[in-house]
Amino acid sequence: MSLSAALGNAFSGLTANSRAAALVADNIANATTKGYGRRILELSVNSPASIGGVRIDGVSRQSDPVQIAERRTSDAHYGYANDLQAFAQRLEDTTGTIDGAGTLMSRVTAFESALIAASSDPSSDQRLELVSIRAQDLSQKFNDLSTHIQQARTDADHSIDRQVNHLNDALVKIDNLNKSISLSVTKRTETASLQDQRQRAIDDISQIIPIRVVEKERGAVSIFSASGAMMLDGGRPATFEFQKSNLIEPDQTLANGSLSGLTLNGYELDTSASGLVAGGTLAAQFEIRDSLAVTRQSELDGLARDLVERLGAGGPDTTLNAGDPGFFTDAGSVFNTANETGLAQRIQVNTLVNPASTEIWRIRDGLAAAAPGEVGDSALINNIYQTLQDPQSAASTALSATALNFGDQTASFVSRIAGARVKLDEDLSYHAAQNSSLRELEFATGVDTDQELQDLLRIEQQYAANAQVMSIVDELMERLLAI
Repeated sequence: MSLSAALGNAFSGLTANSRAAALVADNIANATTKGYGRRILELSVNSPASIGGVRIDGVSRQSDPVQIAERRTSDAHYGYANDLQAFAQRLEDTTGTIDGAGTLMSRVTAFESALIAASSDPSSDQRLELVSIRAQDLSQKFNDLSTHIQQARTDADHSIDRQVNHLNDALVKIDNLNKSISLSVTKRTETASLQDQRQRAIDDISQIIPIRVVEKERGAVSIFSASGAMMLDGGRPATFEFQKSNLIEPDQTLANGSLSGLTLNGYELDTSASGLVAGGTLAAQFEIRDSLAVTRQSELDGLARDLVERLGAGGPDTTLNAGDPGFFTDAGSVFNTANETGLAQRIQVNTLVNPASTEIWRIRDGLAAAAPGEVGDSALINNIYQTLQDPQSAASTALSATALNFGDQTASFVSRIAGARVKLDEDLSYHAAQNSSLRELEFATGVDTDQELQDLLRIEQQYAANAQVMSIVDELMERLLAI
């Protein structure tokens, strides 16, 4: 081998070592960077007949598409479970437990206790006023719970709007990165950084909708939902559309057309649990808005109806005639069975016996009594209490047909909310553990800093060897020149 060939070989080795060391530094620096793919220097040997040495062919980005796909699916399932559990927890916190202070159940118990106290001394205006106050506390709790449920639906609707806008922006970004990567492949320039950006953008939407990524020619990718909806293919990013509602009322539903559904390129999508976008946070928010919260509102309205009808005309107060508002009213009026939806938001204590009334004696003598009766007569108060204690089948189809007293009916409602939250806790725990395991596995097969440091030692040795060759060639050339 000639001195010039040896020098060329050593110089090409030093160049490759220098580039490899820079890649190792990048790998270590970005070991925990989201979406970063480990870089490897691609080398080939030059023909000995030509200049010899090594040639840098480029930089390859290492990743495991199967493992990434599994983690992305897990991201979506975890996001779905997390959103549903957050709704259930929020509702349970507002409703309260069976024995907690300030809860729906405690308000029922306080109302019944006030009736017992008043029946023992019906002549006491203070005790009658306490019945009125406890009744108003109970009706206010119904109002607050209904408002909370509708606020949760409104929040879900706004979340859908944000996620749809984010999806559209992300798909356009991924399409632009596809084009940049394809152009770089054509020009034979490095694409690793662009691929990192694209992976982060795809990861960003994988929690919203479960997706499948398909590799295409020249480094581009196509994206489909796990259920088969085309989101990006051949340079055509899909467009999702949704109309946000500023405030949602109990009677507004997707079924009656008062709330917006989701469209993809102008076509209506099924947003249910079996639809084309099922499984991620977007589907979770639709489920909260259109199913879970609607069911809870219906049950709460049914419970409010049970209370109104128990103490309405035909109940314990015989002074009431058909068409007269009872102890609890629908926004001050008699309850119409055709208008059950949203009753919990409208239920109020009759103005004749609310805390501001100057005729609080009507709790003892009857709402429609012409004048005060015997101050020691506790019959009506006892009958009101007993009516709440009597097992009755609720007229609302949202509640069980089993005959229960009002306290047990309320406890059943509270228990269903708690039970749903416990189940969703279990689902979330499972998906969180699975997601954590997949992320750890992906991290473990990514940049291994120990391995990178070993590679750096090897590169250092190679660098020293090539430098030694150049030093020897230099020394030999000096001797030749000295001859």
